[in-house]
Amino acid sequence: MSHSIVLACGLLAVSAFAVSAHAATPQSLFNDNCSACHQTTGKGVKGAFPALAGNAFVRGDAGPVMATVLAGRAGMPSFKDDLSDAELSGILTYVRSSWGNKGKPVTPADVVAARVKLKTSKKPINLQAH
Repeated sequence: MSHSIVLACGLLAVSAFAVSAHAATPQSLFNDNCSACHQTTGKGVKGAFPALAGNAFVRGDAGPVMATVLAGRAGMPSFKDDLSDAELSGILTYVRSSWGNKGKPVTPADVVAARVKLKTSKKPINLQAH
């Protein structure tokens, strides 16, 4: 009986390691959620989706960038209900430090604060493009 318990514990440990080894990285989260528009190179699609590489908006104050990713803007979807604070901070830090960008990291606590600010801010009357 004790061999069964040891074997079961060993299998649980191996499966837990396998799950953590396959945990999503910030780059894979970006690729899964953002690269269809902004491309894996961060160069975007001219005239349709802005480049993130070398983008002053992305490298600057993280507040507006977080608000844009959380709420969406001008055709960009909102990610506030789709990704966790840790996932969003990972993606934003990845974007702000990739392709030559030198923006400061974004922490999960920063995203939490941005969510609170977004909920308490006055909503614009109309954001429709037409």
